[in-house]
Amino acid sequence: MVDEPPGCWTPPPPVEDAFLLRLHLRDYPNYRCREAQAPATVNDMRAGETVFHDLRRQPRLMIDKKLDAVDVQISNSAMQTLAEDAAASWRGELDCALGRAVADPTILSLCRSVLPELEDGRASESLLFDYVSRALAAHVAAAYGGMRPNSMVRSGGLAAWQERRARDILAANLNGAVTLADLALECRLSVSHFSRAFRQSMGVAPHRWLLNRRVELAKDLLRDRESSLSQIALRCGFADQSHFTRVFTRRAGVSPGAWRRGVAA
Repeated sequence: MVDEPPGCWTPPPPVEDAFLLRLHLRDYPNYRCREAQAPATVNDMRAGETVFHDLRRQPRLMIDKKLDAVDVQISNSAMQTLAEDAAASWRGELDCALGRAVADPTILSLCRSVLPELEDGRASESLLFDYVSRALAAHVAAAYGGMRPNSMVRSGGLAAWQERRARDILAANLNGAVTLADLALECRLSVSHFSRAFRQSMGVAPHRWLLNRRVELAKDLLRDRESSLSQIALRCGFADQSHFTRVFTRRAGVSPGAWRRGVAA
């Protein structure tokens, strides 16, 4: 977010073999950007629209208004890894013109799923951010890079021992610090295969299973009226009581305090 626009062009960023995805959270009329010495382009961006920039071409932006957006950087190597896992090809380019607005509901939904954590300054939920970043990369590669997975890629669920191992690791890391790569390694699978197999076996993605487990554990602890809400929050892997209250309320329909009072009634 830029609350005090400098009214000038941003300096050229370092050349990186990656793409920048920018989801606008508020309207931004006359979005002016340029690459290297090419002429600037001008487009009107609406809230919920996305623009892509190729960081190999050092994109620059004229910031002369308040800018509220979510930026996600996706490396070419990440795209290539996704392609290899899916037995697909990746050409290293996106079919997106410089500065062109794209209304993509999948990108909007995925970015919205992490907005509460970003707004609270809690970017430590490794499992959630790992999952969303990989999902974004896979969607962008397929929708704008022409990547198509091989239909013969194995799609079965986890073996019984893999399911137990994944559950044990997640339960031991309620703070979400474990990554998909950690889980996949323990299950002797690629990250993409593990993610698909976990969802098929459990019915939800790993980060969703973890959140559900936190809430169920919290309900058990709330029955003990000797424990404070802040103590329960920490035991269940939440950053603090406000984080606990927000997540619990969203899933249980009532706040932890109200849920506790209802059980005691």
